[in-house]
Amino acid sequence: MKRILSVFFLLVFCPGLLNAQQATNPLAEGNRLYKLQLYQQAEVFYRQAMEGNPADEKAAYNLAVCLKKQEKTEEALSFFSRLTESSRDNRLKADAWYNTGVLFSQAKKLPESIAAYKNALRLNPADQQARENLQKALLELKKKEPPKKEKKKEPDPQKSKNKPRPKMNQKEAEQRLKLLQQKEKEVSQRMQKEKAKTGSGQAKDW
Repeated sequence: MKRILSVFFLLVFCPGLLNAQQATNPLAEGNRLYKLQLYQQAEVFYRQAMEGNPADEKAAYNLAVCLKKQEKTEEALSFFSRLTESSRDNRLKADAWYNTGVLFSQAKKLPESIAAYKNALRLNPADQQARENLQKALLELKKKEPPKKEKKKEPDPQKSKNKPRPKMNQKEAEQRLKLLQQKEKEVSQRMQKEKAKTGSGQAKDW
């Protein structure tokens, strides 16, 4: 998750200034409570900050992140969506798109999460987290939707029986004819030899 947007103060020369400013700055108090993981209390101060200044994009972004931490997904998405549409701060818009992608991934809405990560990378190509999450979402989508394999048609035995034999060319026909003639010749010679043996045998004793 992208880190919360911070409000900076001059603390080096005025160490006691923080508490006074937090008392009058709901955004700063919300950030303090968020860091303590007191998300419900932080939400209250972020809403106060937005009531005082509805155009405060940092308060809107931090509130959306805080809502996400509390699993208030729909409301968080609503705030992120407003920022992606209206903000002129490309870095903030990129972070809003990234978090939108995370929420869609958690909801198993992979095509929506992929689109959100791509938008984040268009605005901030150096965002390694968005790149890695995009790759994970693409792989997960590929696993869920494997390519359809066409079923191989089994050969029809009836068709194969009726299938005409390929015609022989003249050379093959001549070779087959020669083989047949050779076999006939060998059979004829064998029969003549057997006949000759039978004729020259000794006479039987009576």
